[in-house]
Order: sequence, then structure tokens, then C-alpha cells
Amino acid sequence: MQSVLAPAYVVYTRKLLSQISQGPIPKHIGIILDGNRRYAAFKGIDYASAYEQGAKKLEEVLEWCWDLDIKVVSVWVFSTENFNRSKEQVELIMKMAKEKMRKIREDRKTHERKVKVIVSGARELLPPELIEEIELTEKATENYDQRILNILLAYGGRREITDAVRNIARHVKNGDLNPEEISEEVIARNLYTAGLPDPDLIIRTSGQERLSGFLMWQSAYSEFYFAEVFWPLFRKIDLLRAIRTYQQRTRNFGE
Repeated sequence: MQSVLAPAYVVYTRKLLSQISQGPIPKHIGIILDGNRRYAAFKGIDYASAYEQGAKKLEEVLEWCWDLDIKVVSVWVFSTENFNRSKEQVELIMKMAKEKMRKIREDRKTHERKVKVIVSGARELLPPELIEEIELTEKATENYDQRILNILLAYGGRREITDAVRNIARHVKNGDLNPEEISEEVIARNLYTAGLPDPDLIIRTSGQERLSGFLMWQSAYSEFYFAEVFWPLFRKIDLLRAIRTYQQRTRNFGE
């Protein structure tokens, strides 16, 4: 069956690539990697296998994005709410995150493509050994400016805004900022994603049609695309369809 479908898939992929080459490519794509656990249940495999397949899929999708000249990709891999999962699952994900952070740092493609790696989230909630790997990876890529991989880890949209407000309040208390000077720009500078452009397109897999707090402030004018497939099954044609849909929409930013 695969040998029959493969040629058609290749032809369709080329058709989609040709179509999107005629329109604007989003500079910043956000991806909510949803459906790993449901994929495990669907396939009858353990969570560890599903998460590992999901991690490999992310590597593949990032290559597709870089090849399309997408400059910034933000991926939500673990939320603050995910800490409520079983101890075994949380420990497994933290262990995998540490391994993948090291792999990103040591991967020659990261350096060949000049990918700057940023981790956004409540870092203080993470295990010390993972924080160390994050800092080493950020340090190793801090001078790159061709592409940016923004990894949302221990991230929650409400938490981010709360932390930003708390930080701004400290500036006001210390006399460094007047309340009248608080603006959208000031708030943006105090978010985890300070310095990054807002996402043009946000993709969520597994058929869930909500953001669940993903980049709440930054997504005000983003376009959304909800794919039905579980994250480990996400295909190149799904990414290309999302971009084609983005190109078909008129973005007027409220004007």
C-alpha cells in the first residue's frame, strides 16, 4: 500500500510547494505539539516510545521549516499544567528534554544553519541538571542570527503575563518606571519572548481547536491552523497546507 501511495504523496507535496512559493512565507511559526499520549493509546505503545517519536518528528519538522526559510519557530513542548501529570511521566519528559537539549547543541546542523536556541518558560520549575543543559545550549548558539528556535518549556501563557506584571511592578517600586510609562512595548519587553517577533501562524495538532494559553499576548494577530493528526504523525503536507491556508487569508491587523 505504501508503495502505491508514495508517488502520489510526492507529486502532491511538489504541487503544494509550487503553490506556496507564489505567496508570502510566515517569518515566525508557532507549533503546539499535541497528541503524543493519544497517539500512544491509538498505537498501543508506551508513553516513552510515543514521546521519542514525537521528538524525532520535531527534528524533521524543523528541517522542513528551515528549508522553507522560516526564520523563527516556537514549539510548545511542556506546559506549567503538565507538571500535574504523573511523577513518572514528568520525570521521563525532563530526562528526554535534557538529552535533546544536549543533542541540539552537539548537532552539526544547528551550527551549519546558525540556529539560535532560546528556552522560554518558568525555568525555576525545571530540574537543575536540565537548566544547566539549557544554559550551555543557549550559550553555544547565542551569536547565531540566521534562524531562531524558541522552545517553550515549563511555559504557561498566564504565568508569562503574571511574571511580566510582577517584573514591571518591581521597576515601578524601585523608581525606574512611572506607571504612566507602562505601554504595550514595555509589557512586550518583559515577556519571556522579549525581542522575538510575534508569530504569524500558529499550528496545533491532534484536532484540538484552542490555544490553551500558548503565547497569549503574542498571538493577538496570528493566524491559526488546526491539524487533525496526532503530533508524531504530522506530515510535510500538513505544514504546507497550513502555510497555504495562511497565504489565503487577509491580514489587516485590525485596520
